[in-house]
Amino acid sequence: MIVMVTGILRFPPQNMADVLPHLRDLVEATRRRDGCIAYDAAEDIFEPGLIRFSEKWPDAESLARHLQAPHIAPWRAVCRDQGLIERAFTAFEARNPREV
Repeated sequence: MIVMVTGILRFPPQNMADVLPHLRDLVEATRRRDGCIAYDAAEDIFEPGLIRFSEKWPDAESLARHLQAPHIAPWRAVCRDQGLIERAFTAFEARNPREV
């Protein structure tokens, strides 16, 4: 069953120049290695320092493996070092997906 994840991370806006290169590395590594269907992240244009995530995984096991992947620990360290203010992620099963 497909698993969708939406989430946010919030950093001090003045730290985003240091965060964004690491975010690019995270997204590229995840897309390349972790078996995701889609993995996207972007800074909100209306709220500097807010990064929004949208993820699509083939199943819960793939998401669990992603969370233990080697590139996740360095990303978490960057988050701590750059003053992460807020983290909120939600995963849910997509039982009957359809185009809208």
